[in-house]
Amino acid sequence: MAELLPGYLVVGSDELKSSHTIEKMKARLDASGMAAFNLDERDMAKDPQIDDIIASLNTFPMGSEFRLVILRNCDKLPKAVSQPLVEYFANPAPTTVCLVVATTLAKNTRLYKAIAKLGAKAVISCAPMKAYELPPRVAKMAQKHGKVMGIPAAEALVSRAGENMRMLDNELKKLASMIDAPEITLADVEQHVMRTAEVKPWELLNAVAARDLTRSLELLKLQPAKSEVRIWSLLVTRLRELIIAKSLDARGQAGQLASALGVQAWQVKNHASWARRWKMDELLEALSSAVDVELALKGSRDGELALQMWVMDMCRPQQRRGR
Repeated sequence: MAELLPGYLVVGSDELKSSHTIEKMKARLDASGMAAFNLDERDMAKDPQIDDIIASLNTFPMGSEFRLVILRNCDKLPKAVSQPLVEYFANPAPTTVCLVVATTLAKNTRLYKAIAKLGAKAVISCAPMKAYELPPRVAKMAQKHGKVMGIPAAEALVSRAGENMRMLDNELKKLASMIDAPEITLADVEQHVMRTAEVKPWELLNAVAARDLTRSLELLKLQPAKSEVRIWSLLVTRLRELIIAKSLDARGQAGQLASALGVQAWQVKNHASWARRWKMDELLEALSSAVDVELALKGSRDGELALQMWVMDMCRPQQRRGR
């Protein structure tokens, strides 16, 4: 068992990654054919019998290289339960692997520190991915189900099903069983996946920045009721960001945008390419017309229509408006 540490902390809210980590360890135990005698799983939210757990951790494996003890829901263990575990990990059994599973566990807790001391790979992060990382991950996951999937289709799936990796994997499995073709297309996602996730405002902002009229209007209709003023404010901010992006790009300094806006680089990674779809006077005109939209939103029954017309006007390049 030289390759395995005596303990691991599996921490984070990515359920799919967490479950894969656990199943991978179980599969290694199953190879011995003696898993039934060497696997002990406990839900620490329901069964924190710490004396029994410590005894189980110190039990020798039967006909196997190691014994596996899985402790789930270790987020908020009382001291009477966590302290014996901390003491155990100070001198763990060499023939037992203990997986401590938690959605969150602060790095300054004694339990976290005790497991981290076991080795550089003792803490297995299952933190959720950033929004921009999800579509490439989903497209890659489709291969596991025997399908190819492009980024547009993956983006649509995330938009409709949400960001829970287990839910996304379930949707991919369902799509793969329904579609005979080797590729899951955007049309397949739109036809077969119901929207269960609330539309995020940034999806609308990105569609307007990209001047995708059809997508912008679709997403605008899906925004929560009475959110027009907030959407207006976010769009104004995005226009200002695009103006700065275009100015920097014109000077060959597009790489300085994140620093200029005081944000992370991944948050503005598409701004320069979006800005190139606009003329500077179009951006300035859109920002100027935002004043009239604000007045309509705050003092007119036609505020919703004014917002819609503003979005439509922004998504149409000047040459299409006969200018």
